[in-house]
Amino acid sequence: MTLETKKSVFVELGKFLNQFSEQDTIKKSGVLHNDLFFDDFEKLIHLSQSHNGWYTPEQVYFALQSWAAALTEENITKWLSAYSLDAAENDKTVALILAGNIPLVGFHDFLSVLLTGNRAIIKTSSNDQHLLPFLAKYIIAVNPDFKDKITFVEGKLENFDTVIATGSNNTARYFEYYFKDKPSIIRKNRNSVAVLNGKETKEQLEALGEDIFRYFGLGCRNVSKLFVPKGYSFTAFFEAIFKYQDVIHYEKYANNYDYNKAVFLMSNFKLLDNGFLTIKEDPSYASPISSVFYEFYDDIEELEKRLQADAEQIQCIVSNDLVKNSISFGQTQNPQLWDYADNVDTITFLLTTK
Repeated sequence: MTLETKKSVFVELGKFLNQFSEQDTIKKSGVLHNDLFFDDFEKLIHLSQSHNGWYTPEQVYFALQSWAAALTEENITKWLSAYSLDAAENDKTVALILAGNIPLVGFHDFLSVLLTGNRAIIKTSSNDQHLLPFLAKYIIAVNPDFKDKITFVEGKLENFDTVIATGSNNTARYFEYYFKDKPSIIRKNRNSVAVLNGKETKEQLEALGEDIFRYFGLGCRNVSKLFVPKGYSFTAFFEAIFKYQDVIHYEKYANNYDYNKAVFLMSNFKLLDNGFLTIKEDPSYASPISSVFYEFYDDIEELEKRLQADAEQIQCIVSNDLVKNSISFGQTQNPQLWDYADNVDTITFLLTTK
């Protein structure tokens, strides 16, 4: 397959995904293989919550629309234009060990392996075993040449050249030992932070709520820590995020809220609480579900130095241009194809490893 052929397959996948949204799912004419896949995929979306309680239709639809927006000819061409893919000779077998914290979280690695001409052996997370295999079947229907490029395995991974594995800090130590003789990308826990100065608009703080609550806060791109100036009042923040109050009606989130709040209170921690989110002063980056940590800062330049020193713990920084390389409020869950997890260029890794 030429690069253009491979790109065209994923553009078709983007068109297929673009039909599915929470507000208005419409079967469109001209989309390839809708007769075989449309109805079954719509059923799978609504079954996803029975497979993983966090995968509500709202969250799955959001993930699908994010990928539909990304998988356009313009975006894929822009992304891949930075690499010499046509001249590259790639025939590696890449083992993918995927996470399952949010829907299709491993799709970018899957996409990168196939577009570089390599084969993917995929071990899905027990929390997300259905969405990617379904989309793989669609890809193969569009172009059967992909059939020999995609393999899903349940048991031991064997006969591969390189590995990309995503997990926790604990599983990363296992991965690093187990795959010590293979070229690898091993991803660990990361969290995202927001830096505020008290001058944010209501609209920006509402958008920050999206960064906090999307996927119930389970993603590494979710904001789990706020840095605020001394004397900061959280009143405007709580007023702005009130629009997300319905999150407490999801049983799994509510159970986490009740449990974590009880643990904090029994430990005599000082909390701010609005009935669906607790915020607690804490130096850590990783807050539990239904909670956000905060920390005061005195000097923005000193804070920026600290964030640079802690870069390996941080996925995204959100601010109103207060910190270099920060992104806008409300955009953490809308990465571009060229926004790599952990800032590790997956395409370059795949092109340069033997």
